[in-house]
Amino acid sequence: MTDKYSIILPTYNERRNLAIITYLLGKVLNEGNFDWELVIVDDNSPDNTQEVAKKLIDIYGKSRIILKTRPQKLGLGTAYMYGIEYCTGNFVIIMDADFSHHPKYIPKFIHLQREKSYDIVLGSRYIAGGGVYGWNVVRKLVSLGANLLSRIVLQHGVSDVTAKKYGYSVGEVPITFIDRLYGESKLGGNEIIGYLKGLWDLLNTL
Repeated sequence: MTDKYSIILPTYNERRNLAIITYLLGKVLNEGNFDWELVIVDDNSPDNTQEVAKKLIDIYGKSRIILKTRPQKLGLGTAYMYGIEYCTGNFVIIMDADFSHHPKYIPKFIHLQREKSYDIVLGSRYIAGGGVYGWNVVRKLVSLGANLLSRIVLQHGVSDVTAKKYGYSVGEVPITFIDRLYGESKLGGNEIIGYLKGLWDLLNTL
């Protein structure tokens, strides 16, 4: 069976980024001869993101671009879970629409998974070869603080936690995490509260 890759792309006010990242996704995946589809989950963006998505469906076709909408902004994590329901591929790739996760890394993820038969492959900015670019001091401190908190509370790396709970094998690819191309960051109080809640729930499963 030929592998098919479903990319889930949550959007909220990503009108200026969506067409560009879709083009780059298609370019990278087509050059690698990978079978793929893009599942866009839009939380009723007021900037006409959905209209851009509909035009992309006209260009790429309904078999390539799938648009699913929700009535309001409901959060990144739930958008990924919602999108999974509509994936037809046997592998799922989750990423942001703002170029924080660049499509150029996807072939490395795929090749590592195929080579090692990993269940999960993560992009990490905290291993050798990874990093961040374009973040201000506050954003870096928030990120470092969140990662330090998770390590203290869980006393495991992300890979260890996942493997312990589900028995999955996990590989990591170094990536450079960059600031968004267009628009404003969605990181706010609700996202921070959601992170803390998720951390607590995860702790209770161990």
